[in-house]
Amino acid sequence: MSAVTEVQNTTTEALAALPDGGEGALVTLVAGDTRVAAHRAVLAAASPVFAAMCAHDVLEASCGQVSIDDVEGPVLRLLVAYTYTLQAPQLPDTAPQLLVAGEKYGLSGLKAACERQLISQLAVETAAATAVTAVRHSCPDATRAAVAFIKDHAGLGGRCARVPARSQPSHPSPHSTTATTLTVNPTAATAGLLLQLRLTRLPDTPLHLMTQPPLASERGRRLIQAAGDGEVEEVRALLAAGADVGARSGGGRTPLHSAALNGHAAVVRLLLSAASDPSARTHWVRTPLHGAACYGHEEVAAALLQAGADKGARADNGQTPLDIARRYNHHQLVQMLTER
Repeated sequence: MSAVTEVQNTTTEALAALPDGGEGALVTLVAGDTRVAAHRAVLAAASPVFAAMCAHDVLEASCGQVSIDDVEGPVLRLLVAYTYTLQAPQLPDTAPQLLVAGEKYGLSGLKAACERQLISQLAVETAAATAVTAVRHSCPDATRAAVAFIKDHAGLGGRCARVPARSQPSHPSPHSTTATTLTVNPTAATAGLLLQLRLTRLPDTPLHLMTQPPLASERGRRLIQAAGDGEVEEVRALLAAGADVGARSGGGRTPLHSAALNGHAAVVRLLLSAASDPSARTHWVRTPLHGAACYGHEEVAAALLQAGADKGARADNGQTPLDIARRYNHHQLVQMLTER
């Protein structure tokens, strides 16, 4: 039985069980200002990541909502719709973001469908961005297609657009022409060369050394993502490039929140050394220490406490990090948080 067929069967069973779901069957997913209600059983059946969140009754789910900080609102709606239908939307503009979300939440069918969409819409203007996305998110078919496209169109010198050479008369004479001028963007040509370097770089060459520094907002977004992924060198490079250590996701999560929640102690220490606020609050008034306490990350908690994190901080549901550590039986953390 294929993986896709297995997911289809599991999702069908989950849909059939919805009438008997009882109280607590629904959960609200929150991304910025977007709120999407969904059945836990359906989410868990389609996505192993959502299944793990439901199984462990993560902090946000305890009050009936889950903060999805790494997905934008419109993409979240499409993501949830896919868990019910297993049909990828045909929306070219959102295919890259939806592919990333599909990978993050273990929706291999969605990721594959989005990869096919990226390949089908390859153009001079999109090839470089498609290749970068494909390389970053392990999409071999899209990578090969984008590289081949770039090689085939290398003679164009980068992104180009055909524009009228002059205004045409409303009734052109038989001798008039409709010639157009080819306008070349040299910046895009440079980006194409950088892209080929990225794709052929030596394994031990850091990716950030092969690219131009991103814009400030993009640096902040990448810092949050790299911190959550535990990419120490990427975090260090972004900080050196001027990334805001206090950058916020849609739910108010900082890079330190992301690193603490995922147990990346080395990144936590690096961010703290860069003056990250150890008691920063999300939109749901949660601190990095709340995240560490929820998942039992002792080394992370120790670093946060040493940096002066507020042990008595209360989340929107009134829970302190100690309350959470006790709830999930993280005995070492309980002892750490009760020490004076």
